[in-house]
Amino acid sequence: MRGFLASSTGVTCAAALALPLAPPAASATSSAPPATSPAARAEAYAPGGTQSLPLAPLARDRAAPDGAQQGLHRREVRRFSLVGVVWDSPATELHGRVEVRTRTAVTGTWTGWQQLETHNAEHAADPGSPESTSGRARGATAPLWVGESDGVEVRVRAENPPGTARSASPLPTGLRLELVDPGESAAPPANRARTRTEPSVLPARQKAKPHVGPRPSITTRRGWGADEKLRDQGFVYTKQVKTAFVHHSATGNNYRCSQAPSVVRSIYRYHVNSMGWRDLGYNFLVDKCGHIYEGRAGGVSKPVLGAHTLGFNSNSMGIAVLGTYSSKKPSPAALKAIARLTAWKVGLYGMNPRGKTYLKSGGGNLYRKGKKVRLNVISGHRDGFATNCPGKKLYAKLGTARSKAAKYQGR
Repeated sequence: MRGFLASSTGVTCAAALALPLAPPAASATSSAPPATSPAARAEAYAPGGTQSLPLAPLARDRAAPDGAQQGLHRREVRRFSLVGVVWDSPATELHGRVEVRTRTAVTGTWTGWQQLETHNAEHAADPGSPESTSGRARGATAPLWVGESDGVEVRVRAENPPGTARSASPLPTGLRLELVDPGESAAPPANRARTRTEPSVLPARQKAKPHVGPRPSITTRRGWGADEKLRDQGFVYTKQVKTAFVHHSATGNNYRCSQAPSVVRSIYRYHVNSMGWRDLGYNFLVDKCGHIYEGRAGGVSKPVLGAHTLGFNSNSMGIAVLGTYSSKKPSPAALKAIARLTAWKVGLYGMNPRGKTYLKSGGGNLYRKGKKVRLNVISGHRDGFATNCPGKKLYAKLGTARSKAAKYQGR
């Protein structure tokens, strides 16, 4: 993804505290206004859900055209932990700057301004696929993990598209602020017999045949608390797994590993409820402590069709490392997890992690639809789409991941 998600613009917390709070915001999921006292807020708080708030024009800057600035003034809201901005059409790019600041629920302090990554269309279902033409999909920024918060302010400003001198493009229509509360882990299914076949963690398993790495320990969807009622029912598969595309989630690095299941639940809700996808887009997610999480439903060993690399979702899988790695290096534990996961999964389909393969493009900004493209078996998102994802610091380590994965396969 382009840009660094968690950079401050230099506005101080003191300046933030000088601004008045707007009236409590209404929620798309509940009509009751949020309480104002800490005790009442705690009593009224019901975990899990998404608040969707329409943005409004802000005071006009003389240098900006009409409609080029939208946002929300500081306001108290129900608790949330992840924030993003969506708009009507996924085909429309937002050329501009999206910034938020939030109030920490525990201390009541406000953060400085933080920037959201605006170019998120490259993480999507392939053009013309049923998922992309469902009529539910929306354009969106990358989401940002901010931790438990109960106040927010946002500003969106149109800017010139990169490399052009023309006036700033209008902002997309239907801009809305999405505030996601991950909630608690979902309750176990009522069918107890089924529960026994859906463990919270798939333990590591020794390899069964040559050139298939041992299966690493994987936290299942039940383990991280997926609410299976949110996603579309049923599963969609591709033919095989020839390539693993590595991503960063661009949700920032300010999370503890104990919070990773909550981060995954938040991304899941954002992908499904806010962006209109059938399920979480990535096939797997990895946190900075090296824990691996099952992503899109359908079976960890199966070739589940994801929505992670526009144009190259068929015959591939997507792995997202939780965090932003444009200027921060990924942890050794995360790299080891990528290597172990790919050694096992691509090994099931006869692929060498140090090798190359061909995928047919479904259409994108690098390759026309139908073109056969030669790719590394372990590739970065930017290899299939013009983007900064998975961040230059993570992308630079993919050679190490390939070598380690090959060793795990016994090559």
